[in-house]
Amino acid sequence: MSILVVDVGTSGLRAAVVRPDATVTAEHYRPCLPDSPMQGLVEFDAGAMAELILEVANLALAEGGPVEAVGIANQRASTIIWDRATGKPIAPALGWQDLRTIGDCFEAQAHGLRLAPNLSATKVKHLLDLHDPDRARAEAGELCFGTVDTWVAWVLSGGALHITDATNAAVTGLVDPASASWDDHALDALRIPRAMLPTVVDSTGACGTASVLPGAPPITGIAGDQQASLVGQGCVVPGPAKITFGTGGMLDRVLGDTFVGDATRNTGGTFPIVCWREAGKLTFGIEAVMLSAGTNVEWLRDDLCVIPTSEASHDIASECDTTDGVVYVPALLGLGTPHWDYGARGSLFGITRGTGRPQIVRAVLEGIAERGADLVIAAETDGDAAIPILRVDGGMSRNPTFVQALANATQRPVEISPIAEATTLGAALLAGMAVGTWSGWDDVAATWRPTTTVEPGDATDRDRWARAVDRAKAWHPELSGIDF
Repeated sequence: MSILVVDVGTSGLRAAVVRPDATVTAEHYRPCLPDSPMQGLVEFDAGAMAELILEVANLALAEGGPVEAVGIANQRASTIIWDRATGKPIAPALGWQDLRTIGDCFEAQAHGLRLAPNLSATKVKHLLDLHDPDRARAEAGELCFGTVDTWVAWVLSGGALHITDATNAAVTGLVDPASASWDDHALDALRIPRAMLPTVVDSTGACGTASVLPGAPPITGIAGDQQASLVGQGCVVPGPAKITFGTGGMLDRVLGDTFVGDATRNTGGTFPIVCWREAGKLTFGIEAVMLSAGTNVEWLRDDLCVIPTSEASHDIASECDTTDGVVYVPALLGLGTPHWDYGARGSLFGITRGTGRPQIVRAVLEGIAERGADLVIAAETDGDAAIPILRVDGGMSRNPTFVQALANATQRPVEISPIAEATTLGAALLAGMAVGTWSGWDDVAATWRPTTTVEPGDATDRDRWARAVDRAKAWHPELSGIDF
């Protein structure tokens, strides 16, 4: 039988029906953009999001027919607090990119907590400080906290389910990373009552009913977007890794059933993650982060106006064989793994009088690819094992010039996902395993059918790349000194 997936991203959401042969059909998408009332603030209307969730889910079912189960994939760490009795949010939800709680993150360090502003923890504290300062309503269980997966499950169940899966719980900053269970120390330090927290459930397994949908199918799969993409690209055993190249870039790989590394950030600059939880058992991995990937192409398109569309970057870059020595460091928002320098800035080096549009466009694509190689090296260091092959999804995976540059920079074969957004397929696979559509992880791995494999060409000059990165660092020294 088929699986319905509700997939909520940062700028929009979709529902689709995934067939037993892993094809995605009956897809319906709606934009759901966050608001930014001022620089550094990112919030969204969870009530409006709920209406769109129901709209696209019903459209997908009407077109795709009955389903056996429902899977959920979602942007991680965005924070919603709502009234348990009415189901109404008490305030605008805070997006994962929101930076208004930086001060709270520094205060948390006094309690031995290393929290970044993109985690849910300080966002929950902030909303409670504003709307329930004495915590009376939260203590009484009148308020619910949830990340977006929690909200989707609440909406689809008509308010019967208040749950989150282990992959989403693990990036709230409120759990013990080795067990993905709520951490009393963090809760006490931030004054977050347990009564408002969702129940942590398996990523694959029955956890309730989508009672508001036709046929009331069970909800049997939930995962954060990067973990869903990991599953959707068949990276379910130690070995291959996937990188999703969207607005930013995220490398994820499976390590196994033993928690590896530091609770916050590993030596090579990666983070430990929960890949999934099945029958109460956790599978762990690591994640490496590129703060800006597709954003750099958008900069070429929207700000410099040197390309008419993102897709045109391939054709324009193809007008030259090399950059003629031009190097671009894609640090528009700073540098993530392995450097974690928020004061670094995007930089172009090696420009001459002969440098033209093709060289600059190619340099931008190659710079993003070199950052991809940085992520691979960091993940190999922290995972203590080689990554023999890369799998890629996201909008940039459709750019042949970029993918070849990635293969060259990493000196590894790059397999391209048949689905640009592998999150939808991954959520379906998790849900489908619970109801027998796929019998287990071997079946999941067998669904991987890349559109093509790009073999590496000549190796790039990684020494020159390292020099360029060093020069891009600490452009704003005061920001470079910030660490979470």
